[in-house]
Amino acid sequence: MPERIGSISELRSAYREHRLTPVDLTETVLEGLAGRAGEPVWISTVSPDDLRARAAVLADTDPQTLPLYGIPFAVKDNIDVAGMVTTAGCPDFGYRATEDAPVVRRLLDAGALLVGKTNLDQFATGLTGSRSPYGSVESVFGGGLVSGGSSSGSAVAVATGQVTFALGTDTAGSGRVPAALNGIVGLKPTRGLLSTAGVVPACRSLDCVSVFATDVADATEVLHAARAVTTADPWGRPLPAASLASRAPETLRLGVPRTADLEFFGDAGQAVRFAAGVHRLRDLVDTVRQVPLAPFLAAGDLLYQGPWVAERLAGLDDFLRTHPESVLPVTRTVLETGRRYDAVDAFRGRHRLRELRAEVDRWWQEMDVLVVPTVGTTFTLAEVAEDPIGRNAVLGRYTQFANLLDLAAVTVPNGFTADGRPASLTLIGPAFSDTTLARLAAACAGADAHPVAESTSGNGAAPPIRGGGVPTGRREVLIAVVGRHLSGESRNTDLTDLGATLAGTTRTAPLYRLYRMPTPDGEGLPGLVRVASATPDGHGIEVELWSLPTSAVGGFLAGVPAPLSLGWVRLHDGRHVLGFLCEAYAAGPEAEDISATGGWRAYRRLTCKEGSPANASCIAGDPSSHRRPTVNGGDAA
Repeated sequence: MPERIGSISELRSAYREHRLTPVDLTETVLEGLAGRAGEPVWISTVSPDDLRARAAVLADTDPQTLPLYGIPFAVKDNIDVAGMVTTAGCPDFGYRATEDAPVVRRLLDAGALLVGKTNLDQFATGLTGSRSPYGSVESVFGGGLVSGGSSSGSAVAVATGQVTFALGTDTAGSGRVPAALNGIVGLKPTRGLLSTAGVVPACRSLDCVSVFATDVADATEVLHAARAVTTADPWGRPLPAASLASRAPETLRLGVPRTADLEFFGDAGQAVRFAAGVHRLRDLVDTVRQVPLAPFLAAGDLLYQGPWVAERLAGLDDFLRTHPESVLPVTRTVLETGRRYDAVDAFRGRHRLRELRAEVDRWWQEMDVLVVPTVGTTFTLAEVAEDPIGRNAVLGRYTQFANLLDLAAVTVPNGFTADGRPASLTLIGPAFSDTTLARLAAACAGADAHPVAESTSGNGAAPPIRGGGVPTGRREVLIAVVGRHLSGESRNTDLTDLGATLAGTTRTAPLYRLYRMPTPDGEGLPGLVRVASATPDGHGIEVELWSLPTSAVGGFLAGVPAPLSLGWVRLHDGRHVLGFLCEAYAAGPEAEDISATGGWRAYRRLTCKEGSPANASCIAGDPSSHRRPTVNGGDAA
């Protein structure tokens, strides 16, 4: 089984160039399912014979006539597929659907290949992926980390490469939390754009079908292929023609929560990653301003601490009364709280929500997009078992207000914390801002995956390097070094002893100045200082990129001496990577500005050739003799 099946564009090209057929792909899909037999990702799958038959029909069709020709996908098992049992995560509730949900039918008509139905938190009630009689679904990153729910199986099926995309549902965050915890994209469209007919309701007035994919382009393409208003769905809404075109990121006003409103539950790593993501977004948008998150959070509290939990009970009350033992205790506890509310409470809740929406709407006059962390922290399955309701609420803090306030959202990966936990950002906008959010999300994600053009192998090809804190392999981050940590320099072993490997050489964006600060040993300490973007004083400075295991980042950071620190360095190609920065106060009168040389190595070569005593290491030998290590067999350029 390959690491992943492939994106829509990759499979489309392979089909059109006759390098692949749906029949070939089907065998790959089946091989992958067999290799993961026994895992709780799937509740049911299409039989091999039926899947092969569907592929054979497609093989006789022109690939260019169907937008999703031969693209394998999965469906959360609270969405109907004709002939398959819909369980909603409860075997005794299961029924055999007689027709496809409209959203599934649209995808099948577009040529997509349905593989099967995925596991979920029972009755789509939960955000952990651990509330299912079919088994708890672990994050693709392992370590006992929860996968997030309720669309747990759909997210993991995509993250493990078993399918290209998957449908989930999202009432309180079930299309975003699992994306965050599995390092993929989760698109929660405006309510009603994707039909909820044929979907077992969780909270009917708030339910939304969501899309999981490995990139924003795939998720957006699925959204447009699947959206339609049907007579079977009284909650459906069309996308207005004026909203079909997206706004460019550089025209957008970004809202960032006030620091006092953010809670990371003691998880400093998630706080650092969120700050890094905001920093990256700042370079993409027109303006940034702080906004209060309090009215958003207050609206989210109504979902489980207000009468909307009674709406969850409304759809399941009869089954719960007649089959109480068929429902998991934690699910039953959540649903039973709906009995506390009456009609008076329902109207009070609606009135309070309207007040909060009016307050939030005023802020939408001053911003176009709000960015929040998808989750404030992460949990293991064992930690969730200790407090299943309380820790579930923590996971939903930044997600559960969206549908109550009629907002659209896209979740994208945002690297990893120092201890290897995934982080992500969620971009939120008013109803029908879906295409604009997707465009900004794609730009934000794209800044993390731009190749380093200057690092070449022996044949001139660029090595596969990914930046912005995203692992270059399994759980690694890129660190940009500028001075004593360069290969061959005095502190390079600080990196190599921790298992770091050289990934390449490049330069910063022309936004920095490099200073040599005096040290007792006479060698000098180089310090990289960022200048204001609007000034012409910046230089591009040479840096090396080292791939460091995420588990070692904390120990590495502890050894960084003041006035240096690890911060976010912008490279000339637009990416941001972790790197050494110097506090501006240290670049005082005693510091030598060496920016014009282009980097620490060039400065040392220059001073040695001039016979300058400024660099004591010249005494030991010409630093130009420090040959740089090779990258993929060739010199790092």
